Amino acid sequence: MQAEFIYAPPVGPLEILHQDDDILVLNKPSGLLSVPGKAARHSDCLESRAKADFPEALLVHRLDMDTSGVMIFALNKPAQRHLGLQFERRHTVKTYEALVWGQPEDAGEVNLPLIVDWPNRPLQMVDHERGKPAHTGWEVMARKATHARLRLRPTTGRSHQLRVHMLALGHPILGDRFYATGEALKAAPRLCLHAKALEIFHPVGGARLAFHAPCPF
Repeated sequence: MQAEFIYAPPVGPLEILHQDDDILVLNKPSGLLSVPGKAARHSDCLESRAKADFPEALLVHRLDMDTSGVMIFALNKPAQRHLGLQFERRHTVKTYEALVWGQPEDAGEVNLPLIVDWPNRPLQMVDHERGKPAHTGWEVMARKATHARLRLRPTTGRSHQLRVHMLALGHPILGDRFYATGEALKAAPRLCLHAKALEIFHPVGGARLAFHAPCPF
């Protein structure tokens, strides 16, 4: 059984990557919820912090609490609808970096359907009968003695997708308190998963834009 997790989000000002009349792009730190949790002690999140400075900010998508990186908010309802459809129709391009335990092949793809592991929520699991389709492409960027740095490109956005897909390959993400064990868990003080880049069509005018947040590990 996992020890009770104490929520202690990092402090500091918003890190704004881009801002205009329609969108706000932030670099979410690891350890901060994207949206409020059910308990009052979990009310601090990137959404509430964004609304404190930008009251009109509207949620478009989420990142896991332990994941850092690029997260976009809409600043009006039409922009929210436009961006939401882009995520739904997979018109966005998402690029992550991760450190994984062991030595995977140089590149590959994972096509494994995922579903919530109900007795062990919020964990997810592979289920070929009931799971929703999930696809991740990966390639090795660098190698160390015990682990490798990967570039991950998910085309779907299932909960914990990258974490479960890497585990299924036999290469859990370093510091993953949900899915890593032993040396892989101890190898890093945080989940080594970062949303490094996000490409979208701007909701006004349609220009293709790419936002980047440097990888912190």
